[in-house]
Amino acid sequence: MAIKFQYNKTSLGELGKQLKMRQKALPTIKSKESALRSEVKRAKDSALDYREQLDRLTAEYDYMVSLWGEFDCSLLRISDVDLTTQKIAGVRIPVLEDIRFEERSYDLFSSPVWYADGIDLLKRAARLGLEFEVYNRRMELLDYARRKTTQKVNLYEKVQIPGYEDAIRKIKRFMEDEENLSKSAQKIVKTKQQQQAAEGLSL
Repeated sequence: MAIKFQYNKTSLGELGKQLKMRQKALPTIKSKESALRSEVKRAKDSALDYREQLDRLTAEYDYMVSLWGEFDCSLLRISDVDLTTQKIAGVRIPVLEDIRFEERSYDLFSSPVWYADGIDLLKRAARLGLEFEVYNRRMELLDYARRKTTQKVNLYEKVQIPGYEDAIRKIKRFMEDEENLSKSAQKIVKTKQQQQAAEGLSL
């Protein structure tokens, strides 16, 4: 990224302000990136943990697979899921508050004995599945923010800060050269004037 500037004091002052602003912001952005990195890991670990719990739960009840065919699916459904949001390092992420189930009553005498266990199993599986999805989404949102923050850190560190420093150096050199040329020109003029004055006296 080429930084546009002019060889004058105004431009030098403006570039100085921009450089200071970026140098001041860089540590904050770096700590945000670090916080996001650890939050991404935490969300990923939690998502994996819920996934494993769900897999263990289904494996635990594999023996019931043949029975699920006779299960009445209308007995249980999710009526509502309460989600809230939480801010972590400036990123809004979902938090699962509650899951509301709608249970239809059934005849305990004519229905299979395992229905109560089946309903309990479905509730636990639904909760674990939803927790997994929520943490997966959290991980995606946090990882996206982390990538954006890393890009900003790289932009500041590798492009903008060195660019502004280089531009400031160029302007300072130019102004020093201009000052030296001006002094040299003044010396030449003074020397010529002195020579002319000396020649005028000798006549």
